[in-house]
Amino acid sequence: MSQKETIVSQQDRNLKWKAFDVLERILMILCGVAIAGFTLGVFLDVVTRSIGHPWLWLQEVTLGFFVYGIFLGASVAVRRNEHVILANTTENLRGASRVLLETFNRLVVLGVALSLLYFGYINFLHGFQSYLMPSMTPIAVLTVILPISGVLISLFTIEQLINGWKKGFHTHSMFEENKSDEEEMTG
Repeated sequence: MSQKETIVSQQDRNLKWKAFDVLERILMILCGVAIAGFTLGVFLDVVTRSIGHPWLWLQEVTLGFFVYGIFLGASVAVRRNEHVILANTTENLRGASRVLLETFNRLVVLGVALSLLYFGYINFLHGFQSYLMPSMTPIAVLTVILPISGVLISLFTIEQLINGWKKGFHTHSMFEENKSDEEEMTG
């Protein structure tokens, strides 16, 4: 499969390890499944309520797709460097000041991820004491994604920190790559 056909982002390759590309691919597929499941769940919920025969369990399934989609999506966004960071500020910086600000940004993200891991795990454990209605499924089935997301975000942030310190935090946007491809063709 060529680089242009893959769903694994080729942007910022200097900050990524090839070993995690498979994980990114799996997470992207799971995000797609979550979006499709959420959309289908909402659609079927509206239809079944409109015809007067609601499927009450469908709201639980839809909620599950929604929650999993959000937290898996947050993990992928960190890997793909598409999350909320001070990107515009750091693009214009060079040298030690850029390394310092990029490190600070990622340490903040790492702090949030570790909080998500710790408090998400506590929330997961408490989820065995509460149940979804009408299925009586423990809420822990939904909240288990919180510590998983914390682990993934931490892993991807550490990956970016190590590679950024070794190879630099300079970014390669897709626009720059397409521009250089066009220059080679016309050149």
